[in-house]
Amino acid sequence: MGNPQDKTKHILFVTGKLAYPNLLKVLKDMEINEFTYSVQDLGLSVAALMTTNIVKRRLKDTENADLIVLPGRFRGDLNELSDHFGITVERGPEELKDLPSFFGRAKQKYDMSATDVLILGEITEAPTLSPETTLAIALDYKKSGADIIDLGFLPDTPFPQLKETITLLKEHHFKISVDTHNTDQLLLAAKSGADYLLSLKRETLWVADETDAIPIIIPDTPQQLNTLYECINVLQTKNKRFIADPILDPIHCGFTDSVVRYHKLHHDYPEVEVMMGIGNLTELTHADSAGVNALLLGIISELNIKYLLTTQVSEHCRCAIKEADIARRIMAVARAHNTPPTSIDSRLMALHERKPFPYDSKEIKAFAEGVKDSNFRIQNSEQGVHVYNRDLYKTATDPFDFYTDLNVSDDGGHAFYLGVELGRAQIAWQLGKRYNQDEELSWGCAVEPKEEDLSVFKEGGVTLKEKREKIKTRKKSKQ
Repeated sequence: MGNPQDKTKHILFVTGKLAYPNLLKVLKDMEINEFTYSVQDLGLSVAALMTTNIVKRRLKDTENADLIVLPGRFRGDLNELSDHFGITVERGPEELKDLPSFFGRAKQKYDMSATDVLILGEITEAPTLSPETTLAIALDYKKSGADIIDLGFLPDTPFPQLKETITLLKEHHFKISVDTHNTDQLLLAAKSGADYLLSLKRETLWVADETDAIPIIIPDTPQQLNTLYECINVLQTKNKRFIADPILDPIHCGFTDSVVRYHKLHHDYPEVEVMMGIGNLTELTHADSAGVNALLLGIISELNIKYLLTTQVSEHCRCAIKEADIARRIMAVARAHNTPPTSIDSRLMALHERKPFPYDSKEIKAFAEGVKDSNFRIQNSEQGVHVYNRDLYKTATDPFDFYTDLNVSDDGGHAFYLGVELGRAQIAWQLGKRYNQDEELSWGCAVEPKEEDLSVFKEGGVTLKEKREKIKTRKKSKQ
């Protein structure tokens, strides 16, 4: 949803007993002037346990609201409730502290669909693969964001299935580039339907005259930018379309100088289409590639570079195409709004989060004081991991510190569950990530999140099912 206050005069927030006072405080602190609001407690201790029928039964007065906001963890049919009350019903954020961003105060929704950078995803081992295997990889690259499939060549490795591979990829509507200095292979690739030819130098520039494929030209050596300029001038004279690549070098092998070359090319030939191959940075820098890609796409955006070539060879670069795709969209939004690339999209933040701890220890202690049952709750604050129920409230940074307090040694399923959750909580606390009990940690674009049907509650996990089966067995044995 956008900004709910743009179309509403009065909003009714529906919650439970434990969350009620905190919701009132958050709303008060927001100092809302755009609309009026009221809050109703439906009488459940935990607001997330509301069901569609419970809301329909217990919400007797909608107080002339234009919008009803339910807890973010509510699992039920919003359309059914909207029809029942004759009012739009929405889920709020999962955490109360995120209400300001829900109402557009702290975070704007951006259109991430636009980009003016095309990604060439290189299949480096193509000569050793069957056409069918290459197609499977190409389809995966396309799903990750690649616009063009680059067939890499290996030194002294024949590629007898080149024509067959290109034909198969073209049948599936792929744009194709080939990357070799062998002119016979370049000509064969172009004749077979390749769209781009990498990489022509002065001595092989004649290949561009023999084909309609778009040549991607490079200097004789990365340091000889003048030789790239000679190729540019020749092709411009012939009115031949081309793409220029000054070559990005690895760190400590001329990286800074190579960035300067891209800047100089942009200054000297602002009208020329340019490509940057970024694998030398992502592959040869043992740092998380998401940040490297973000920085490189920032340079690409500033220099108006229209093509990037990337690889996924090293295991730490297995998401390089996806990261580049997200980064190019973030940079497009940032450039369009003339702003730094912040608060646009969080999928490149795999290890840390901007606001990992929505509640402090005092607030969590207040939650604990309202708990009247034996079920363990787990929350994180800057101080550590908090575990509490009606009988226990403890904070620690090492899950083993809770061992003597949990008293679940006779319940293997429950012990297993708590071990998993405390392990997740510890990792989240150590890294500065958001932790929500019963939810997997978010790892940005590095791990695809599981799709969740918000209209129904999750099925009980294996430990809960086992516990229920044991209870049933005990009851049967007593009969």
